[in-house]
Amino acid sequence: MAKNIAELLGKDADFLLKHQSKTVSKDRLHLPNPESVANIFGQSNRSPQVLRSLQQLHSTGRLANTGFVSILPIDQGIEHSAGASFAKNPDYFDPENIVKLAIEGGCNGVATTFGALGMVSRKYAHKIPFIVKINHNELLTYPNKADQIMFGSVRDAWNLGAVAVGATIYFGSDNATRQIVEVAKAFDEAHQLGMATILWCYTRNNAFKQGGIDYHVSSDLTGQANHLGVTIQADIIKQKLAENTGGYKALNTGGSSYGKLDERIYSELNSDHPIDLCRYQLLNCFNGRAGLISSGGESKGASDLADAVRTAVINKRAGGMGLISGRKAFQRPLKEGVEILNAIQDVYLDKSVDIA
Repeated sequence: MAKNIAELLGKDADFLLKHQSKTVSKDRLHLPNPESVANIFGQSNRSPQVLRSLQQLHSTGRLANTGFVSILPIDQGIEHSAGASFAKNPDYFDPENIVKLAIEGGCNGVATTFGALGMVSRKYAHKIPFIVKINHNELLTYPNKADQIMFGSVRDAWNLGAVAVGATIYFGSDNATRQIVEVAKAFDEAHQLGMATILWCYTRNNAFKQGGIDYHVSSDLTGQANHLGVTIQADIIKQKLAENTGGYKALNTGGSSYGKLDERIYSELNSDHPIDLCRYQLLNCFNGRAGLISSGGESKGASDLADAVRTAVINKRAGGMGLISGRKAFQRPLKEGVEILNAIQDVYLDKSVDIA
């Protein structure tokens, strides 16, 4: 498999596969392993029911009992409009095909909406772990605004057989404070009912774009978003790969004062290498006690397979626990979607792709 991975990485193969991190050494991290649930959460305040839910997620699919996870997320019908999301493959207007793709693709779980999972729960809730995405940016209000709102109750997620709930917080947005409170309460109820919690930790603020650079994907800002996420007891953090760093610095210019920073964030804990940027994100997840899964990103067509493998290599070598990839898989025929999901999983199954 390593040869195929190297071929897909192309000119970046050595850059990504041979990098050795000199920022935070791997021995300081809690790395994914077959006993992750017992070793990490077994000593936490999570109840036996939550441990069972986490273990079910870890024990399903091609990555079962490795410590890594591959999750299929499809909430774009709301987040990006159903037509825009499913026009390339209208089969996915039907939620049963969403679940079938996750099963055929060997995923650990499927994350989608209340309505989609509720419509097929009696047929599939016992066959693959359900993760209910409980809030969304509905994107129909004009003008569009960055605001995640609740679409149902945590108890409803439990009733339809979910093992976990997922939510998004737009950290840095005008609505972040309310969202933090809402999601913290929802996660508390989910834990009380025995479900695991996954948080999409996204940054949103027009000011985060400075000098032609998009700091929404800076390691320092996304890292702090992750730290806020684990503080409200998210068991797993979903984050976009960092592409740069220096967000705090960029926002502390022209007499403005924003946040708090220490120069060692940039001189010691980060470098310009994507694996090191991702490792700083992981560091903010309590050194990996809460797992970090990276977003698979948008579908760009012919490059999707190579892009997905690249993201998986970066996440794994940084110490992350997996990938949550949707559009690259569902915006194409089923067979091709399965191939992309399997290629992602192959990275985590390949022992020659080690921790940097």
